[in-house]
Amino acid sequence: MKLNYKSFGQGEPIIILHGLFGMLDNWQTIAKKLAEQYWVFVVDLRNHGKSPHHPIFNYQAMVEDIHEFMENQWIYNASIIGHSMGGKVAMQLAFSYPETINKLIIVDIAPKQYARGHDAIFEALFSLKLDQISSRKEAIEELKAKIQEEGVRQFLLKNLARTKEGTYQWKMNLPVIYEHYPTLMNPIEGEKYEGETLFIRGDKSTYILDEDWINIGTLFPNYNSVTIANAGHWVHADAPLVLLETIFHFLNLDSKDILYF
Repeated sequence: MKLNYKSFGQGEPIIILHGLFGMLDNWQTIAKKLAEQYWVFVVDLRNHGKSPHHPIFNYQAMVEDIHEFMENQWIYNASIIGHSMGGKVAMQLAFSYPETINKLIIVDIAPKQYARGHDAIFEALFSLKLDQISSRKEAIEELKAKIQEEGVRQFLLKNLARTKEGTYQWKMNLPVIYEHYPTLMNPIEGEKYEGETLFIRGDKSTYILDEDWINIGTLFPNYNSVTIANAGHWVHADAPLVLLETIFHFLNLDSKDILYF
């Protein structure tokens, strides 16, 4: 599958993987700053953004997409940054193709089983009658009744695309994402990944709990962790400068040095 992507800069490659309902644009600002030192790729995962839609949607399929993408770009190995769902893809990539990863950065997700937490969002998105909406403003007004947080509404509505007929459609493959949503909640399983890994979490997020570090340490024995203050699950939106400083520090660090305890 040929994924939609953008690239910036030059040097050692970095590939950034977005989260559920997201797209490469969510990380473009971060990518452009990282591109001051690196060759940075932001990709739309399958069934998201402008990448192809496909009825098969699971972590291994997305891993194979990224592996194929790297081969098509003649990238032998790269540092991988994955947020949320993209973080699970990155972890599965580390288990499946460890030789393709230079350094691994996981943003606010653990390799564990998660409970369903997006049903209200699915309900709200499916309730929108896209063939009857004539403006993005109308979509915002309709979502207000079901999704209170303005930031969440704006994030989701980045997925709206105007058709030639003047109506709207979703860029993402919403029916397939919903069908396979339980699979996305499953844990990531595999042999230990011994490479250098950094787990970043927001201090206002509950996606990585203190008790999760035991399992993380078992699967990723060479890991460091950073908790960023005043950030929720969307660390890249809540604290972009601190996140960038943390990423740059980790990527530029010699493997013999210690980042954080």
